[in-house]
Amino acid sequence: MRVLVVGSGGREHALCWAIRRSKACEALYCAPGNAGIAEIAECVDVAADNVKDIVAFSRDRRIDLVVVGPESSLVAGVVDQLSQAGIRAFGPTARAAAIEGSKVFMKEFCARHGIPTAEYARFDEPEAAKEHILRHGAPVVVKADGLCGGKGVIVCRNENEGFAAIDHLMIEAPFGDACAQVVIEELLTGEEASFFALVNGHRALPLASAQDHKPAYDGDHGPNTGGMGAYSPAPIVTEALTETIMADIVRPTVAGLMQEGRPYCGILYVGLMISEDGAKVLEFNARMGDPECQPLVVRLKSDVLEVLAACTDDRMEDIRLEWDSRPALTVVMAAHGYPGPYRRGSEIRCLDRVRSLDDVVVFHAGTRLDDGKVVADGGRVLGVTAASETIEAAQRRAYEAVDLIDWPEGFCRRDIGWRAIARAQA
Repeated sequence: MRVLVVGSGGREHALCWAIRRSKACEALYCAPGNAGIAEIAECVDVAADNVKDIVAFSRDRRIDLVVVGPESSLVAGVVDQLSQAGIRAFGPTARAAAIEGSKVFMKEFCARHGIPTAEYARFDEPEAAKEHILRHGAPVVVKADGLCGGKGVIVCRNENEGFAAIDHLMIEAPFGDACAQVVIEELLTGEEASFFALVNGHRALPLASAQDHKPAYDGDHGPNTGGMGAYSPAPIVTEALTETIMADIVRPTVAGLMQEGRPYCGILYVGLMISEDGAKVLEFNARMGDPECQPLVVRLKSDVLEVLAACTDDRMEDIRLEWDSRPALTVVMAAHGYPGPYRRGSEIRCLDRVRSLDDVVVFHAGTRLDDGKVVADGGRVLGVTAASETIEAAQRRAYEAVDLIDWPEGFCRRDIGWRAIARAQA
């Protein structure tokens, strides 16, 4: 097959890495790609949300399957346009991707279909939102309605923090129209986990679990980010809980989308808060998570390309998922300042040192080539991923690799995987 992967982040590098290993892969392209992807695929100078040029390139190069990574591309309708052009594409349509594209839609959808989630209210006026916090108190979570790259969610421990979050999102509007409405939710407590299902229409097949680390700094301190690291599997997601999540959340979601004329095809991500009361939905994503994708593809032993093609072609009965029993862990290296302002263009040295380590892969996220040098070109820049017999060993191996990389302009959390390690040591 001739394959085009759309996107330029760590998720897309991981997908390209896995697809390149498939015997069915005849040619691999990525639009626009990054410095790491360029080593294994032909990068195309087309932006991920440039729907017209993606369709034109796919037609000109006789692409057999387009795999869409970023949520912005899905919400922009790239799958719709590819399908209309007769080109196979893995991912949901724009109408189905609204499950991620609008938090207001997502919350109202959950209410319509009885899917467990936090209590909420929606607002399009700052003063009304503040009055709600005054009446109901804090803590609360304030969320921008639209896509904000993982940075539109603010946990507010008191009323003043809530007011400041509303001013930031609705008045300063750092994410433009995505901030026109906000959702204010009760703050759920427990342990978060990421749950993934492969979906086509009425049918859903669970993938391995994972756990992300959203806050920027050790101990889960600091502002929320797009994700500072992840590991798979998440020990809290037991076989019994998997069945419950499928029965109470995933299948009703898939059925509800079909019922509302939004049939879903692709990977459905469910961000969960798990407590003694069970699992509740924090968010849905219409694609593979990032950085969760990285440890997942490292653990997946099945042919990724064959799996994606079978899902796209509605051949779910042909899919056989085989997983490496060993855990895998990803440490994200980010530019100083992230998730706030950061500088681009610093050189990343000594990446070759990591190649000598067994069961370690460095996935590039925000990088580009500049005169043959790999330089930082984003907030989250690298995803150093390791697999080993235990989660503790995978963590040690990942940080061993991190310490071989010479990039003083970057930083990382040093505690990725701490919850799983604490469970293993208990």
